[in-house]
Amino acid sequence: MSLSLPADPPHARSLTRVVPEISAALDGRSGWFAPARSAVVWVLDGLGAHNLASRAGHARFLSGARAKKDAARTVFPSTTAAALTSLLTGTTPGQHGLVGYRARVPGTDDVVNQLRGWDTDGLPLSFQRATPLADSLGRPFFTVSRSEYAGTGFTAVTLGGAEFHGVDDLSERVRVAADLAARHPGSIVYLYAPDLDSVGHKRGWESDEWISTLESVDAAARLLDASLTQDTGVIVTSDHGMVDVPRHRHVLLGDGDERLDGVRLIGGEPRMLHLYAEPGEETGVLARWRDAEGARSWVFARDEVVTSGLMGVVAPEVIERIGDVIVAPRAGIAYYDDRLADKAPQRMVGQHGSLTDDERIVPLIRLGAFA
Repeated sequence: MSLSLPADPPHARSLTRVVPEISAALDGRSGWFAPARSAVVWVLDGLGAHNLASRAGHARFLSGARAKKDAARTVFPSTTAAALTSLLTGTTPGQHGLVGYRARVPGTDDVVNQLRGWDTDGLPLSFQRATPLADSLGRPFFTVSRSEYAGTGFTAVTLGGAEFHGVDDLSERVRVAADLAARHPGSIVYLYAPDLDSVGHKRGWESDEWISTLESVDAAARLLDASLTQDTGVIVTSDHGMVDVPRHRHVLLGDGDERLDGVRLIGGEPRMLHLYAEPGEETGVLARWRDAEGARSWVFARDEVVTSGLMGVVAPEVIERIGDVIVAPRAGIAYYDDRLADKAPQRMVGQHGSLTDDERIVPLIRLGAFA
């Protein structure tokens, strides 16, 4: 079957190349960025290019610093576990193996959280197959993030031996990042801010609370810029954008639903389902979902995902982590397994994971020596 996929903006860079190009800029040989003595890459989790453009008046500094073509294309699925791992290893989900928020461990019926499963479900660190760039680039590498992320499995598999600095206050966090870059020539500082993503999931990116958080983030960006030495380059980017899905747009999958016939396990997340079929039921599950949902979602067979390159070149060890059927909404909907007792996920407003531009196109803003 020929896949009809959205066309990426021709100027959008690949998120997987951002850190390698920053490293190259420190040696004066990047094709993307101007030379710099040290660099900061700041991830504003959950800030899509569309989100920023739509609220530009509440982020005057970031919006003013962003050129029209300053954008990057995140990975598929457009979710934190997959995208941050791609950013920090320079590889695609098909290579590093984190193919969604929740994915099946091959040979088992375990569908494991790819952000927290390292600490809660015994997921081995080797499940993430790629070497972190912090370990492979051969230069000083620092992480400045919330202290709660120190020592977590996800931090270990994405940042390796990077020196971790836990700073909870956002303004202080950007000061620490600027200071580290100034004091360590040739270094890369990974600065992380989850604030917009957290508020977006709870209240939606169109909420007053999200706008207030964006204003705080914008003030921190202005402070970061003012704190830089003139030879420090900064790239401000994100792992994904966000769409709001109110409760009346939820698609609930319950007992007796024909769409669940032949489905053994469900992974992924509300806007990117991995459907793992019972043995021999793969074709039937695909047909039922295409008939029922094809008008409002992309519905792929696993082999279509692999051959299309949606997740990059897929390593043999990763293939069975991908669902037999993948469902990614085009419309503003989200799928939930309503058979589960825990309804807390259904209270989330902001969502991401699919292939839409709102979820996949993120800012790529240059400050300091990169401006």
